[in-house]
Amino acid sequence: MQKIIPSIWCSGNADEMAEFYVAALPATRIAQSQNYPTEGLPEFQRDMAGKTITIDLEVGGYRLNLLNGGDEFAPNPSISFMLDFDGGRRGEGDAGDDARAELDRTWAMLAEDGQVMIPLGEYPYSPWYGWVQDRFGVSWQLMLAGPGGAPRPPVVPNLMFCGPNQNRASDALTTYAEVYGGTRGTTAEYAEPTGPANAGAVMFGDVELAGQWFAAMDSGTEQDFTFSEGISLIVQCENQDEIDRFWNVLSQDPSAEQCGWCRDAFGVSWQVVPKNIGTLLKEPGAFPAMLQMKKIVIADLHG
Repeated sequence: MQKIIPSIWCSGNADEMAEFYVAALPATRIAQSQNYPTEGLPEFQRDMAGKTITIDLEVGGYRLNLLNGGDEFAPNPSISFMLDFDGGRRGEGDAGDDARAELDRTWAMLAEDGQVMIPLGEYPYSPWYGWVQDRFGVSWQLMLAGPGGAPRPPVVPNLMFCGPNQNRASDALTTYAEVYGGTRGTTAEYAEPTGPANAGAVMFGDVELAGQWFAAMDSGTEQDFTFSEGISLIVQCENQDEIDRFWNVLSQDPSAEQCGWCRDAFGVSWQVVPKNIGTLLKEPGAFPAMLQMKKIVIADLHG
C-alpha cells in the first residue's frame, strides 16, 4: 500500500483533469473514483451532489489523487512532480531514444496552454530536462535518466521551500524522516547565497518516507507563492492509534484543522485519514459526521 498519496485540488473539473492526465502522462490509468453523496451535504456543497468527489490515478503504478471541490484553492509550483523517463539506464540506442521521444510527447501535451518554467534542454543533472506548469496549474519536472543512473521511482513529489518557509528544507527533511522512520538521501547545498537561499541551504535533497521518495529544495529566486491546500499529502492510516500519532505531530496550525486536514510546522497541508475512508463514508450519516470533525475519529463515522 502506498502510504502517502499526493492530492491535487480540482475546481469542479476533476473528470476533465483525469482524462487529460491519462492521455498526457506515461503508463497512466484511472484506478478508482468516488462520488459525493446525493443527500446530507451542507448548503455550500449541494451543487456537487452525486458528482465526482475523488479520482485516483496511477502513473506507472504511483498513485495520485484528484479531489473535486470549489475554487477555494489552486495548485502552485511549491509542490511539483518529478517524472522520470528511464531510457538512459537501459543504455544508448533505441531504448534511450524511445524514452526521450516519450518525454518529448508528454512535454508537448503538458506545455500546451501551460507555462514553461525551465525550458526543455540539456543540463548538468540530466541529459534532457524541463519544468512546466500545465493548463490546470500543476507543475511537472520531466527528466531523462543518464546512462548508469540508479533506479528512480516514476513519480517523486518535490517540495520547494520559499516565501515564509524559505531556507527550511533541511529541517523539514529531517523532521519528516523522524516522523515516518525514514532515511535522508542526497543533499546538495548552495555554496554561496543565491537569491533568498542562504549559503548551506538545500539546492536539492531527498528523503525516503514509508518506502516512498520525496525531494525538497530551497528556492534560489524570490517566489510569490508558498505551500497551500492546492496540493496536499494524504496519509493512509491503519487505525485510530496511527491517526492520533500522525495528527499529533503534523497538525501545528489549529486554524487549518478540518475533516482530517491539517498543516504542519513548515506550511505543508496533510490529510490524515483511515486507509478505508472511501468505504467508511458510504455508511449512513458518515459524510455529514466527517464534516463536523477536525481530526478523524473512526468510531464516530460508523453512526
